[in-house]
Amino acid sequence: MKSALVDTSSGRRLQEMHVESIGSDHACLHAGAEVRDLAGADLPIAVDELLAAYRGNEDSGIDAVAHRVVHGGEKFVEPARLDDSVLAEIEQLSHLAPLHNPPALAAIQRARAALPDVPHFAVFDTAFHATLPDHSREYALPAGVRQRYGIRRFGFHGINHSHVASSVAAHLHTELEKLRIISCHLGNGASVTAIAQGRSVDTSMGMTPLEGLVMGTRAGDVDPGVLLQLQRADDLDADELDDLLNKRSGLKGLTGTNDMREIERRASKGDRDCVLAIEMYVHRVRKYMGAYAVAMGGVDAIAFTAGVGEHSALIRRRCLERLEFIGAVLDLERNDAAKLSGDHPIATLCAPKSMVHLLAVRADEELAIARAAASALGG
Repeated sequence: MKSALVDTSSGRRLQEMHVESIGSDHACLHAGAEVRDLAGADLPIAVDELLAAYRGNEDSGIDAVAHRVVHGGEKFVEPARLDDSVLAEIEQLSHLAPLHNPPALAAIQRARAALPDVPHFAVFDTAFHATLPDHSREYALPAGVRQRYGIRRFGFHGINHSHVASSVAAHLHTELEKLRIISCHLGNGASVTAIAQGRSVDTSMGMTPLEGLVMGTRAGDVDPGVLLQLQRADDLDADELDDLLNKRSGLKGLTGTNDMREIERRASKGDRDCVLAIEMYVHRVRKYMGAYAVAMGGVDAIAFTAGVGEHSALIRRRCLERLEFIGAVLDLERNDAAKLSGDHPIATLCAPKSMVHLLAVRADEELAIARAAASALGG
């Protein structure tokens, strides 16, 4: 669980804390250099401890609390001020993002109880993709089926994709509306988004976060016939398929771990499963980048972000192989030397002769979420 106290007028982080390994004996709260043991803490306790630490800072001056919610469905395309009716509507969407919406709702309920005197807002990962054109948004299913069950593509990681697009435009001193950007959010969850004229025009995730790239524990694109075969052959029910696709597939299913650092280490020692996993991972990213360059009629910038995208020079290099035909030329030394921080949130990766800007961009969802909430408050 990540958090930050943000001064939205300056973008400065006044305080930053996160809790890791929630629910395990290794749970701990990180507040700057301080690490506090929270062994055995579940999600409600973790929220309580986090907020207590913020309230303990006399200078905190909390005006509002903003929460990231992954799935906003068709209704929530702007930040929403939270009340019981809004929470009930968000809960109805939990089946579309079972790994994310339920714990987000639990954290929201605890935070509202702890800080009842300030407004709480939900900022939705799907909202940025509300601009998807019909041909990118719809599945080739009968209209009656799509309408009856609300089946369509929503896309995810929109908060960060939007932040990346704005950051790239500022870095290049170019109006966002004049750029065609491919944003590669490569973390435990991963997606690629095509951004033209500041709008999301296609993205690799679909109705749920399962579609698209190979991810930490998710399979990404799978022939639906495979699922039908599993259902018929092993009599798997919906919950078992959900568990297989969301929690036991992807990098973890291929190698036994979803930690890309460990996979790279093992691959360097000749582990065939890890070598294959990296090959599959980067191949899928390259396919989407190539498709989106064609869909947009070219590309001006390719940006890598999130845990793997920001920190793995190997994955960036492999993803950018054989893209010279679209004018993207990587500078190997720049790529290897790239280090992102709060003071240096963007690094240039391309060679001087590259016609496409290649960049690594530090994810800052906290700032984007805080500014969205401030905008909703009118401040």
